[in-house]
Amino acid sequence: MCLAVAGRVVSIDGMNGIVEVGGIKREAGLHLVPEVKIGDYVLLHAGFAIQIIDEKEAIETMKLLEEMFQSEEV
Repeated sequence: MCLAVAGRVVSIDGMNGIVEVGGIKREAGLHLVPEVKIGDYVLLHAGFAIQIIDEKEAIETMKLLEEMFQSEEV
């Protein structure tokens, strides 16, 4: 199963950037979203930002993932 997760772009250096996902910062390729700006929310898959999404959608997605992981811990 493939899964893309939502994160917020915190820095950009050319076609690479740092994306924060759940408090963890990861390097990501920005080749597929060249118009992305710092502060934008993106979907991350296999180390690449694949789509820009709006903040409301990103926050809702992150909440759902958090709920899934919490239910797995019980």
